[in-house]
Amino acid sequence: MPTISMFYGILVAMFYEDNDRHHLPHIHVRYSGMKAAMAIEDGRVLAGEIPARQLKMVQAWIEIHRDELFADWELAVAGEEPYRIAPLQ
Repeated sequence: MPTISMFYGILVAMFYEDNDRHHLPHIHVRYSGMKAAMAIEDGRVLAGEIPARQLKMVQAWIEIHRDELFADWELAVAGEEPYRIAPLQ
């Protein structure tokens, strides 16, 4: 599971060939022992949970980097390593 970005204690990862469980482009987020899977399309939580403040930060980051995330998703589904994406600053 490559980490594609990291900011404010939040780790964002994308699994290789991970389109079976949620069936749509998504990322995995970890923060302080908590985990969530989030849709790239609209930032909604598909599974798990993270605190509201961190959730809003990740949703803002998704909005800013949506095109890059979709490109990384295509790579990951094909079994290739996704590129790192700039953190939220």
